[in-house]
Amino acid sequence: MGGHTINKIENGMESTMPDLSAMIPPQLLSTLPFEGKSKDAVLDILASFKAHDVPWKSGRMFGFTYDPGEDAMDVAYDGYMRFLTENGLDWTVFPSMHKLETDLVAIARELLRGDKDVVGSCTSGGTESILCAVKTARDYCRAHKPHITRPEIVLPETAHPAFHKACSYFGVTPVLTGYDPDTFRADADAIRNAITENTILIVASAPGYAQGVIDPIRAVGAIALERGVLFHVDACVGGFHLSFMRRMGHDLPDFDFSVPGVTSMSADLHKYAYAPKNISCVLYKNRDLRFFQYFANRRTTCYAIINSAVLSSKSGGPYAGAWAILNYLGESGYRRVIEKVQSATKKFMDGVNAIDGLRVLGNPEMCMFSFVSDRYNVFEIADRMREKKFYVQPQFTHGVTPANLHISMDWASADHVDGALQALRETVNELDSSTDSINLADIRTHVRELVAQLGPDAETALREMAGISDGGLPGKLALINSVMDALPDEMAEYILTNYMNQTFA
Repeated sequence: MGGHTINKIENGMESTMPDLSAMIPPQLLSTLPFEGKSKDAVLDILASFKAHDVPWKSGRMFGFTYDPGEDAMDVAYDGYMRFLTENGLDWTVFPSMHKLETDLVAIARELLRGDKDVVGSCTSGGTESILCAVKTARDYCRAHKPHITRPEIVLPETAHPAFHKACSYFGVTPVLTGYDPDTFRADADAIRNAITENTILIVASAPGYAQGVIDPIRAVGAIALERGVLFHVDACVGGFHLSFMRRMGHDLPDFDFSVPGVTSMSADLHKYAYAPKNISCVLYKNRDLRFFQYFANRRTTCYAIINSAVLSSKSGGPYAGAWAILNYLGESGYRRVIEKVQSATKKFMDGVNAIDGLRVLGNPEMCMFSFVSDRYNVFEIADRMREKKFYVQPQFTHGVTPANLHISMDWASADHVDGALQALRETVNELDSSTDSINLADIRTHVRELVAQLGPDAETALREMAGISDGGLPGKLALINSVMDALPDEMAEYILTNYMNQTFA
């Protein structure tokens, strides 16, 4: 394989994509018009904004969207639009919102094997569910463990970044624990050893997003009971899919409220329940715990407020869309979806493992997995797959886990496994014959030299090296992803934040 030279790196190779602003016709970058436009004109302009979006309806996008097929989506869309303007801020004004939310929570409770005491709330997504769970644990411990003044949560490195976001928002310290480098499951003994008198919550995933494996929930639940701490299971991606798999007879470890010690769970409806975004739920072992999620205020001249989650005003659309698709598909419909998706996932993983130089990480337990290469730059694979109209999601190096590509399968993408595997085989053949590949080892060496030489002033040089301009990105992302992969976490986060801050108005 050819090596990418430092000169080409420094010259910002392949920096050919126009600025993001150029993706939208200049005449549309304007202030509010004095005279309104016609309905057709408005809709045509909105449609033009999507010209450079990944075409998710093609079924060739293995991440971010979850497509149940046209018929089911039409039902969900109609339900969504019928409740678009109903507001969940005050269910005494819109009791329909109370009905929708209690129905959705009841369905989730049954699937996650909660008893009659389990309660919950709907949220705008997995991140809000996780924010609520961390905030609830913090405030519960303020009331019941007032000696804790510096709260901590014990968090496996495989847990979702939303937990770090929650810690940042709520003044909680994340205490990170390791994972098995072969199975990618959280290390239960490491979790036990990380618990201190300041621990307010421990976390595990079912499954972890990156590699699709279920943490040892029973072992962690036993630790939670032994140490008297709250235990949250993040089942945002797996809560619904895994529950139906279990009912269909798949051999899965216990991961839900049937496990002693589990005190809260999150499960997204807009992922593998196939509801339109944004809708998730967070459930608690009992009302005594959920009490600390709520926020009430009567200390201003405004109306009294009581919020069940972070948001106040919230459209009834996502609630009705979720209710509609759950009732349209029913359990038999979800079983058909899961049978097709799991079969396609196995076919995809077997196909990846059959390609010389590629291998699937761990032993995924549902329709999500990732794969690595000891021979090719995975970021170049992602670019070339996108040229072939297939989207796969890059994930950066972390600890002993190398950079990899993530696949999330759904009902629509299950029909495109053969095409994706063919594109993948063509891609590695192209890379074999390429003389201009980007060598990750060379990039890492050069980045470390720049950081050591320039320290805090390295950002400009790194941006130029990656081909990043203000307001735009290179036409291909392999170079920028290779540079970002080589950076220390804190510097990568700073550069990403600064770039976003410069790009958006």
